[in-house]
Amino acid sequence: MNTDYFEIDRLIEDFAKLYSTACATSWFKLEGNKRPSQEEFRHKVVEFMRHFEYTLASFPQTAEADQFREQAKKSLEREIAKVLAGENKDVEKRYKYYVDYG
Repeated sequence: MNTDYFEIDRLIEDFAKLYSTACATSWFKLEGNKRPSQEEFRHKVVEFMRHFEYTLASFPQTAEADQFREQAKKSLEREIAKVLAGENKDVEKRYKYYVDYG
């Protein structure tokens, strides 16, 4: 069965932009670090992205939910790889804005 999880796929695609960069930026502000390296920033974004795994674990324990979790985790790992490689334009833009104007 190939189920379409459009909603969760869209969420994961925008997760770094909407949630994780805001959390990472706030974390660095609270730490008083106005100039983290790009690598530090990307890793902090990924740390917050991984919090989504806790959400996935809260879904029912059924075969369909297992398939859902597997697909969502693969999608999450693809997006994490993009962030770590500097290929997520929203993360890169937010980093630049933070270090230039934060």
